[in-house]
Amino acid sequence: MSFPSYRARLTTRIVTLSMVSLVLVLAMIGGTLWLSWQLQGAGAAINDAGSLRMRANAVALALIGRGQFPPSRLQAEMDQMNGTITRLHQGDPARPLFLPNDADVRSQFDQVARAWHAQLEPAARAGMTGDPDAASRYLRELPDFIGGADQLVVRIEQENARKTAWLRISQMALAAMACIGTLAIVYLLHLWIVVPVQRLQEGLARIKRRDFHARLPVVTNDEFGRLAAGFNRMAVELQTLYEDLEGRVETKMAELAAQNRELTTLYEMAAFLNQPNDVDVLCRGFLVRLTRQFDADGAAVRLVTEDGQVRLIGSEGLPAALLQDERCFVADGCACDARPCQHAGFASVATFDIVSQGERLGAFSLHFSGERTMPPSEAQLLGTLGAHFGTALKSRRLAALARQLAVSEERNLVAQGLHDSIAQSLNFLKMQVHLLDAATREARMDEIREIVPLLAGGVAESYDDVRELLVNFRTKLGTGELRRAVDEAIGRFGAQTGIAPELDYRDEGGLSLPPDQQLQVLFILQEALSNIRKHAEAQRVFVTIVNERDFTLLVEDDGQGYDQREMAELGETHVGFHIMRERAQRLGATLCLTGAPGRGARVELVLPARVRQAA
Repeated sequence: MSFPSYRARLTTRIVTLSMVSLVLVLAMIGGTLWLSWQLQGAGAAINDAGSLRMRANAVALALIGRGQFPPSRLQAEMDQMNGTITRLHQGDPARPLFLPNDADVRSQFDQVARAWHAQLEPAARAGMTGDPDAASRYLRELPDFIGGADQLVVRIEQENARKTAWLRISQMALAAMACIGTLAIVYLLHLWIVVPVQRLQEGLARIKRRDFHARLPVVTNDEFGRLAAGFNRMAVELQTLYEDLEGRVETKMAELAAQNRELTTLYEMAAFLNQPNDVDVLCRGFLVRLTRQFDADGAAVRLVTEDGQVRLIGSEGLPAALLQDERCFVADGCACDARPCQHAGFASVATFDIVSQGERLGAFSLHFSGERTMPPSEAQLLGTLGAHFGTALKSRRLAALARQLAVSEERNLVAQGLHDSIAQSLNFLKMQVHLLDAATREARMDEIREIVPLLAGGVAESYDDVRELLVNFRTKLGTGELRRAVDEAIGRFGAQTGIAPELDYRDEGGLSLPPDQQLQVLFILQEALSNIRKHAEAQRVFVTIVNERDFTLLVEDDGQGYDQREMAELGETHVGFHIMRERAQRLGATLCLTGAPGRGARVELVLPARVRQAA
């Protein structure tokens, strides 16, 4: 189908029409503004030209009565006259003021200007020098000058009247053009837009009446032309579709029903697999849903074990003899031998892998008593179900491993908690018990009286250590509870030692630490205080906590301190320092331990903003 080449796009036509209308309107408006400006300037010129007569008479009065007025009066009047003539000659766009651009007006103005400069002004200046005939000469020339000025005003008014007539004609022309342009625009828009829309509405009405033979004439190559061509293509397709609509609807409904069943199966299976069941319940539910959904007579799940064997984990609807034959085989062998299945009454078997993130975890099989060909859509669905099942199995294995790691980590924390203080206390008690036993056998009462208080003190210290560890292990913190826990830890330290630590807790607008980071910071504080209690023999303890962009914990004492080289040689054998370093490493923080013999010790923990977590 060809389009007429002379028709432009609808958008181009509308834009062109709008631009032409705009240019014409702006031209007319500009013309009227120019005429108005000319009339305004000429009106000001009329006022100044009319003032020439008044100023000429004022000069005459000043000239006649020069004995009565000061000489400056005549000069001022002459300056005003010269200024008025100069303004009329040069114009003043700011007012605006200018003479009309007309030859008669310009000629008349030149005559008036010459009359003043050649006749009246010389007579007036002669009068200023004392010439007695100057006034009579000025008065003889004055009537001609006034007549010329009046004639100048008349000619300017005539030119203004002509321009006023042009202004009225322009306004009427603008009104007429607006009316004609509006009618033309309405007609063109009706022709370009309304008529094609009406044709389209008529075509849609015929389509609504199921008249799929409806076609629109394509007479332009603009947007409506392409729309009409698209409507015709749509009508052809609708006509084709309607002819075999029933068959297509049945096919689509069957496809939608199958897809709906697949989605329902996926949803139900995903919902079941996400429940917190153990592996046996998971396999049992998976097989029951498979046999029900795919009308299978039996099903089985086999998983790959760590020793490379494939073991039967669960089954549904399979005889015991078949299960015994397929209990275990190598991982790279066939998941199901067809001969035992045929002997058990199953004509066909379908097997699919159980995978998770590319790792093959096992396979599951569906057993059918009759011949069954698995269509590609069902095979794809079963493969997807195998992937979901594999993900569920993998997550349960990872959860079990996580629980094992949690138990191992908890044991490690307990082992770290039972560090050198309790072990040394028990060793000390053991040695004292041996000494007590020897003293008892030899009845050395003095030694017995010395040993018993030592035993009592060692037992009390061990009891305090155990109670402190139990309190630490049971500590739980919520968001924003670090200050309360710090106060409690410092209070316990004061009750145990009789030393009240000086706390400087500054919250400088930093965000609250999350509970897990708060707990690690508290454990480090408790360990630092425990070391001071056991080893420092301090008199004063200072605790500083600053929560700003970086989080800082500083614990200082004035005790006996320690030799840093000896501590470096001890390494991990000094369990208290080692525990603090491990906790700081978990936080991603920097831990600085400093001290000197007789000068106290210092523990500084800095948690930078880049590793801080959001509470």
